[in-house]
Amino acid sequence: MTKIAIVGNIASGKSTVEKILQDKGFIVYDTDKIAHEILEENKELFPQAIVDGNINRKILADIVFNDKKQLEYLESVIHPKIKEFIQNIDNTETVFVSVPQLFEAGMENLFDKILFISAPIETRLERLMKRNNLTKEEALVRINAQMSEEEKIAKCDFVIKNDSTEENLELHILHLFDYKS
Repeated sequence: MTKIAIVGNIASGKSTVEKILQDKGFIVYDTDKIAHEILEENKELFPQAIVDGNINRKILADIVFNDKKQLEYLESVIHPKIKEFIQNIDNTETVFVSVPQLFEAGMENLFDKILFISAPIETRLERLMKRNNLTKEEALVRINAQMSEEEKIAKCDFVIKNDSTEENLELHILHLFDYKS
């Protein structure tokens, strides 16, 4: 089995890459979805973010992106469980795992290869504002809370620039992994 991490800073297009790979029959895991499940199972850790019995992700994001100690606390709960999940993946085929916080969580040694999805900061800012209904200032706080693209790219095996169309992105991905339908 080969484990390939999919990495990219916020709003770079990781979810689009995941969908393209899944549509081509690859096994893809999304640790963001796993993190949300972990949060729901441990929602009592952030009672101020509970609305109607569930974690309100916008409220939680406002809390953790504006208080470094709260972000560290959240990561101390989630990262060990994500790491355990990754270590327990057992498959004979190549699997892709989207791990936005791969380097921040020190999980890069769990993978055979690392694929970085890069997108221009202006594009990421626009996507994030639209997707999460954020002001420019709120979006910049989230972008600036992450390690820079340059630092991450230096640690990756492959880089795909997501600065064009989805069709072009798909061509780059399929070429990189020598996909033949």
